[in-house]
Amino acid sequence: MRYQTKGTCASAIDIELDGNIIKSVAFTGGCNGNLKGISALVAGMTCEDAISRLKGIRCGFKATSCPDQLACALESMTKN
Repeated sequence: MRYQTKGTCASAIDIELDGNIIKSVAFTGGCNGNLKGISALVAGMTCEDAISRLKGIRCGFKATSCPDQLACALESMTKN
């Protein structure tokens, strides 16, 4: 699934799930090294665990962040 982010430097997140387990995450744009690190850390994690750890993280004075947008994307994917 491709998720269009809102309010971050990254413009999109591509997410692949295997059931409720995160297989892979790839960000388009944003802070390359940090986002590769986040992607590696959440691989193999359940959606619920990732959401609970990432939801609400802010980037500076912004109301959201790339990790928060990943949590939003995972929430939208798991609602179906």
